[in-house]
Amino acid sequence: MSIEERIEATAKNIAGKVQEAVGEVTGSKADQAEGHAKQVEASAQHAKTDLKDSVQDVADSVKDSLG
Repeated sequence: MSIEERIEATAKNIAGKVQEAVGEVTGSKADQAEGHAKQVEASAQHAKTDLKDSVQDVADSVKDSLG
């Protein structure tokens, strides 16, 4: 719905990828897990935003069809 939400989710995804990669290089299972968790959270944020957009599109279509 909002570009800010999408930017935030994308930034979280990138941060998660970086943290996971650092964990792989350093052998830190904690960093790998935290990085992966950030990526999963970012994916959920994107899905939530997509759902909001879809609901808004349907609401707009109904409003337009009712005049």
